Amino acid sequence: MTILLAGCGDLGTEAGLRFAALGHRVVGWRRSPAKLPAAIEGAAADLASPDLPPVPVDTSAVVIAVAADSPAEEAYRSAYVRGVANVLDALERDGVVPRRIIFVSSTAVYGDAGGGWVDEATPPHPGGFSGRVLVEAEDLLQARLAETTTAGISLRLGGIYGPGRTRLIDQVKSGSAVIPEDVRYTNRIHRDDAAAALVHLATMDAVPAPVYVGVDNEPADLGTVLRFLAAELGLPSPRVGDAGPARGGNKRCGNHLLRSTGFTFTFPTFREGYKEVIAGNGVRHP
Repeated sequence: MTILLAGCGDLGTEAGLRFAALGHRVVGWRRSPAKLPAAIEGAAADLASPDLPPVPVDTSAVVIAVAADSPAEEAYRSAYVRGVANVLDALERDGVVPRRIIFVSSTAVYGDAGGGWVDEATPPHPGGFSGRVLVEAEDLLQARLAETTTAGISLRLGGIYGPGRTRLIDQVKSGSAVIPEDVRYTNRIHRDDAAAALVHLATMDAVPAPVYVGVDNEPADLGTVLRFLAAELGLPSPRVGDAGPARGGNKRCGNHLLRSTGFTFTFPTFREGYKEVIAGNGVRHP
């Protein structure tokens, strides 16, 4: 089985190494393929361009894991909407019909729920252009695959943390972290669990759902997370005050559907995951 990683940054590379460890041939498309580890066959590609490399004829699963070049709407549209369209065009061009295509999306599609619960059954209600563009890309994937035998899957990931992804840790260390005056729920997933979820959804025997929420088992109040990090680092608890607008909206994301497929988390809550990060374990892929 050949796995095509359309977009092969930190998350895609980690997933690729896990696919390769299972014995799959892995091909990774990215602008700088020389940076990929030997287990992944690199090919130079810009997903925003229609001129993509040949697709291996025996490709059974495609993972589309891209990132926008800047926090601007046109950059998001180029990466996600045009990126998805160009990958699908390349598959059609080469006559390749994979079993599954997984698009890495985000819980940003839900916007703000006032601290309430959301899951796969919750209609998207994005609060900004990033969520709107991701919904458009998800819809495009489903529409293009509607008359095919390929299953399209959107994995809506929460905030990814892990090796080299230490924003909250850095804020606590620098003293710039602020605990919000109100309860503000956050949803996250360790990079390794996100990669493992991609592998699981691409290879599981069960028929997949079109959408999965990829977050750990505990939506956590930001103040709780910051106090935990300070304690683990042996630093004073951050001050309470005006923390500005909530990143990604205030909501609690449920992962019951993903877990119902048999997926288990190595880092089920932020506690296990951040302890691993603070210990310096793991490597962020270039």
